[in-house]
This record gives sequence, structure tokens and C-alpha cells, in this order.
Amino acid sequence: MVDLLVIMLERVGMIVAVAFVLTRFQFFKNLVHHDKLDRKQELTAILFFGFFGIVGTYFGVALNTNTLHFNGVASALTSDEAIANSRVIGVVVAGLLGGYRVGLGAGLIAGIHRMTLGGFTAFSCGLSTIVAGVVAGAFYRKGKALKPLTVFGIGALAEAMQMTMILLISNPFEQARTLVEVIGMPMILANGVGTAIFILIVHNVISEQEKMTALQAQKTLRIANQTLGYLRTGMNTDTARAVCDILFRELKPSAVAMTNQTDILAHVGIASDHHQVNSPIRTAETKDVIHHGELVVVNDGTIHCDYPGCRLGAAVIAPLIRRGETIGTLKLYYPSEKVITDVSIELIAGLSSLLSNQLEIAETDRAYQLAKEAEIKALQAQISPHFLFNSMNIIVSLIRTDPNQARKLLTSLSYFLRQNVTGTTASQISLEQELSHVKAYMEIIEARFIDRLTILYDVDDNLLHERIPPFTLQPIVENAIHHGINDMEKNCIITLSVRSLDTEIGIQVEDNGKGISPERLTKLGTIQVESETGTGMGLFNVNRRLRMTFGDQAGLSITSKEHEGTMISFRIPKWEEGV
Repeated sequence: MVDLLVIMLERVGMIVAVAFVLTRFQFFKNLVHHDKLDRKQELTAILFFGFFGIVGTYFGVALNTNTLHFNGVASALTSDEAIANSRVIGVVVAGLLGGYRVGLGAGLIAGIHRMTLGGFTAFSCGLSTIVAGVVAGAFYRKGKALKPLTVFGIGALAEAMQMTMILLISNPFEQARTLVEVIGMPMILANGVGTAIFILIVHNVISEQEKMTALQAQKTLRIANQTLGYLRTGMNTDTARAVCDILFRELKPSAVAMTNQTDILAHVGIASDHHQVNSPIRTAETKDVIHHGELVVVNDGTIHCDYPGCRLGAAVIAPLIRRGETIGTLKLYYPSEKVITDVSIELIAGLSSLLSNQLEIAETDRAYQLAKEAEIKALQAQISPHFLFNSMNIIVSLIRTDPNQARKLLTSLSYFLRQNVTGTTASQISLEQELSHVKAYMEIIEARFIDRLTILYDVDDNLLHERIPPFTLQPIVENAIHHGINDMEKNCIITLSVRSLDTEIGIQVEDNGKGISPERLTKLGTIQVESETGTGMGLFNVNRRLRMTFGDQAGLSITSKEHEGTMISFRIPKWEEGV
């Protein structure tokens, strides 16, 4: 009995080897993870474990119940022989990992095969193999992994059921009893241990693979986080060098390089003495990747660098693609091809895709910025005719009553319009220039509001050098005049304040006019509001330009009370703060 136990445990070595091999198959990984198998995967699992059960039969030893001698398993048994084997391991594992259908299928294959070998236990052993698959399937729990001790118990139970069936079915009974006395306990123990080891190894190996995958994913996310701020600004020698430094530090290859379509943008690591920045691409393989747009793995000695004695070994060269066009490459060099694993290749392919996406985002950001600047220019241009129309109305009204004053105002208007044209070509001007525009405008307005209008300036002179988009204050002041104090007969007051607020500038225009109704107040500045006196286009344009230039927090804030006045204010960052 002890000798047989030793022999059976030796067969566990085969189980260990098969378990490692199985971890390479996708259908088996799905089994371990308790994913639902499609019909093809299920059939593959049944055939595989059925075949494994057959192998377990042939790896057993034949026992002659008359002589009690052990022999190798032949293609057929005599009527006095039976097999001590590990067939049940494959069938039980099939049921535990795939459920009763996989267990039953594998049991049928291995069981029917056993029946064809003959011997007085052919039917009982074949039937018990089929039953073992069904019983093991009953312990299948989707989403739950069984403990090794539980698996041992199931494997031992399946073998004990086989011994019981041999006693109940096989004839003659004396031979059956002798067989069970000799092989029963060794097979129960050995197959229970083998089943437990099989499941344990599979779970451990796949768990290690998952840990490695998780570490690679974590590394990829860390690299993505570190490189995000660089390529978003475009691909040049500075950003390429920063990205290569990060990859060299994180992945530890022999060297890392990035190129555009013609030149080396950065090279970190060995061979940097001749693979220099802004020098032409030296390897034919890199040019091929740029031409075809596909990742390649370059074997030892085939990099074909045109520099004598170049120490670069094997490499993975991945394309950097933007809008379907290969605009450069990412290259990681290694000492030899043996170091380059499938995981490394997948990681580099993922990184090249990540960097390509960042380059596309950078281009999109640049296009958005250009579009935004173009829209700002268009909005600034809209203000010029709007102001001109109102100013000409004032001058026309003075031509008959005071021609000299009209001539003076035309001169002022001419100066103002020259500044207006200059402003449409600038994104920002100084506060001093913007206030000069307002004062020039007020010279024209005051001619209409003779002795009725007072404008007060409360300006911190230390802020006159700060920057502001042109035509920001004049439309606000114009709004106060046209919609606030226009119908007042006297005591019209407009106050323009510019104050320092830590890192910001607070600007406020206040009038004591008729105010704005609550219904109109909620819409003003956010949309163009039609009314009898205007469209609200001036405030709408100012508010939009401020938000596009400085962000939503710089938008106009409007408070008003009917018959008391209106206050329009906003805040912009100081130029020194990096805006």
C-alpha cells in the first residue's frame, strides 16, 4: 500500500506541469475567473479535460488481483486486472471550474475510454468517472474560489465513490474487495492531494499574472500622469526630452528616444554620444516605422545604425500617430531581444497610443485657442460700428446748433476711431489706454448732456500699467448713459472705479439712472436682449470676451434697483500673476 502511495504521488509531478501549461490558455483563464463560456470555449474545455482524464488513466499502474503485481497500463486489460490511476483529477477539476456540463462532458470522455480498456472493473470505473464529473460540478460556485482543503475533500470523495462502486458493481466480489484493500486508500489520498495541488497552482500562477498586469497598469497610469503636461503643449526637443527622462526612469531600458519624421528630438541612455538632438535619424528601421506606421521589434544586431561601434542592441520602435499620419516614433532600446517580453511590447504599444492621443489633444487645444482668438477679434470688430452709429447721432444733432463744437467732436471722434482700429489688432492693452478711450468717448457724450452729466473717476494710479482687453470699459459706460441716465434732466452721475484687490483688479461702473427690471436683469450680459432702446449687444460682447480671456469668474456682475441705479462690476487677474 505504501509503495503504491509513493507511485501515485509521483504522478502528481505530471499534474503540476499540466497546471502550469493550462494557465497559458485563455479558455482556462475564463474558467478560473468563473466567466461564462461560449459553446466553443465550453467544448474546448470538455475535450481538454476529457483528454487529461485519459492521460491520467495511462499514467496509472495495472494491478493483477491474483498475483498483486503492478504492471504498466496496456491498450487492454485481462479479466484479473484493474488500474490504480489519477483519471479522476482531470474530471473533478473540470466540474469545479466549469460546472456540471463541463464535468459531465469530461467524465463521459474519460469514462467511456476506461470502459474500452476492459478488466473486471471496466464498467464500475467508467461509470464512477462520469458520476465524479457531475458531483464535482455540484460544488461549482460562480464567482467563488474553493479553499485547497475543500478541493482535497472533493477529490478524495470522488475517489471514495469509485471504490464504493467497484465493491457494489464489479464481479467477482472477492477480487473487487482485494483491489479496494490494496489501492483504495492510496488512490483516495493521492488523487485528493493532486486535485488540491492542481487548483492551488492554477490560482497562484494566474494571481501572479494578475498582479503583474496590475503593476503594469499602475506604471502606465503613473507615466501617463507624469507625461500629460508635456506633450499637451506639442512635440519639440524640450517636451520630448522630458518624456524620455520619465520613460527611462520608470521602465529602465538601455536607452529611450523620440523622433519626428526626420530628426532625433531626444535620446536618453547609451549611444547618446552620436544619437544627438536635432541630428538626422540614423537607423533604417525607424524610417520604416515612419513609412508604414506599425510597431516593430528589432532583433539583436539588426538595428543598422550607421555609426561604427554603436552599442545599441534590440529595440521596440512604435509610431506616434496624429490624425492618421505618423509624425514620429518612440523607441526603447534593450541589451538583447531576450529582455523584450510580450508584456513589454504591449506596454510600449499602449504608451505610444497614449502619447499619440496627447499630441492630438495638443493640436486640438491649439486649434481651439486660434478659434477663440479669432472670435475675440470678431467681437471687438463688432463694437466699432456700434459705437460709431451712436457717436454720429450725437454729432449730427450738433451740426445745426453748434458747428464749431461738432467740428471739435469730429476731430475727437477721428482720434478715437484711429485708436479703435489699433485696438482690433491687440488682444490686451494697458488700463491707461483703455481709460483714455473712455475719456475720449465722454468728450463726445458731454456735448449732449450739457451741465447734466458728471463722471467721476476713482482710479488707483498704480494699476494703470495693468492689462485689459480693449473696448471693455467704453461699452459699459455707454450702456449706463444710453439705458440708465438718458431720460434724466439733471444730476446724472456715473462713477468709474478701478481698485486693487490682492491678486486681482476690481473694476466697477455705477450710475444713478432708472435701473433695470428684474426680468431683464437675469438675461442681460448672457444673451442679446431685444428692447425698445437696444439689443444688449454691447454688454453681451464685453461679458463674452472677459470670460473667454480670463475664465468664467471674470464675467460681468450686474446689480440694479429700479429708479435707483445700476452697478456693473468685474474682476480680472493682475498681469504680474502670469495672465
